[in-house]
Amino acid sequence: MKKTIEPISRRNFLKVMGSGAAATAAIAACGPKNIEKIASGKEVGEMTYRTDREGGKVSLLGYGCMRWPQVEGPDGKKVIDQEAVNGLVDYAIAHGITYFDTAPLYLQAQSETATGIALSRYPRESYTIATKMSNYRIPKTLEAGVQMYRDSLKKLQTDYIDYYLLHSIGGGDDPLGDLNKRFFDNGLLDFLVKERREGRIRNLGWSFHGDIKVFDHMLALHDEGKYHWDFVQIQMNYVDWGYANTRDSGEQNASYMYEELAKRDIPVVIMEPLLGGQLASLNDHANEELLSHNPGESIASWAFRFCASFPKVLTVLSGMTYMEHLQDNLRTFSPAVPLNEEEMQMLDRIAKEYVQFPLVPCTGCSYCMPCPYGVDIPGVFAQYNKCVNEGLISAEEGDPEYRKARRAFLVSLDRKIEPERRADHCIGCRKCTQVCPQRIAIPGHMRKIDAYIESLKRTI
Repeated sequence: MKKTIEPISRRNFLKVMGSGAAATAAIAACGPKNIEKIASGKEVGEMTYRTDREGGKVSLLGYGCMRWPQVEGPDGKKVIDQEAVNGLVDYAIAHGITYFDTAPLYLQAQSETATGIALSRYPRESYTIATKMSNYRIPKTLEAGVQMYRDSLKKLQTDYIDYYLLHSIGGGDDPLGDLNKRFFDNGLLDFLVKERREGRIRNLGWSFHGDIKVFDHMLALHDEGKYHWDFVQIQMNYVDWGYANTRDSGEQNASYMYEELAKRDIPVVIMEPLLGGQLASLNDHANEELLSHNPGESIASWAFRFCASFPKVLTVLSGMTYMEHLQDNLRTFSPAVPLNEEEMQMLDRIAKEYVQFPLVPCTGCSYCMPCPYGVDIPGVFAQYNKCVNEGLISAEEGDPEYRKARRAFLVSLDRKIEPERRADHCIGCRKCTQVCPQRIAIPGHMRKIDAYIESLKRTI
């Protein structure tokens, strides 16, 4: 039976955080403020750091390397802009970021190589690398898994990995069976444990998406002493904290996962703090409330501060494609200022309102791509969600704003999605649902979006 967790309340917040003073002490291990002004004119101080189980120093802001900037290559295909990556890494390291997270399959298998090129220009002890055993699309053999691991070492130009993850466990039609096939039955996990024992892996953990039974099973192995997890990566943000289980994705609330890890003293790495970018800009009402409460700070900063307010969070990952994103996030984490109780309650209220909108819980990870029938799955969902957030969705023709919303939605569709890549080309093969870490019922959403578009087209 799925466990349910109540949305965060004053009592629940204080229980998790200990006390306001304790939380502030836990997060404010920072140096002096006002070291310099970044390009936006905002002052930035020294990065906030946390420590892992071995006492290692980790920047609270981690660099997610799934969205490195790209350019068009000689053959017309997208390739990583290595010069831009080097510049971003230089700026990040100069401003205290030490944690860089990548994976073998990110950016059409280019991310590890680009990340390794950029980082290898620095002393190895000055940064930490996280990468993953992403063996869900390769044969589930020991040999294939070992080869992927060794390829990662080669691409990253290192002889050890600081944080190694069993990638994206908990998904699929048979989550426990898939877990066993990928890591246990073939002896791959035992091989990785041996690599940790010999020092080529410094910390071993896993990233979780999906069925909570798998999450509980992995923690039970830890409790029984069969396997020891040095850290765990989960999706956490102020919407998923108390409302993930209200969506059709079947996700468990992040509050349950965080608390289970915290009581075992397992450090937590946060992914999707912005819920795939959806919390970087909300509806007009919520944006206005956040901006009036803290003028001059970005909407995204609230989501990052939420994650940074929990003491067992080791690092918060952000895929920063552009310099302005990196600079804004550095401002938030240098130093990080924990949310107070009033601000926590405000975000809980905004989250409660947020889940009332008919948004598709897509984070834009593109694990579902390529679609065999050419549908731009994340693009369709992003265009639809953007129109919802901007108030361009109207279900009733009698609404005075209906015609305006109808035209704006269709214009946006024409500009963003090519006709042959739209929702009407989905045939419901479900190949996408088998790999979606959010467990979204993608074909069902495609049918709903297509039906809505058709209804708009029929309206005179």
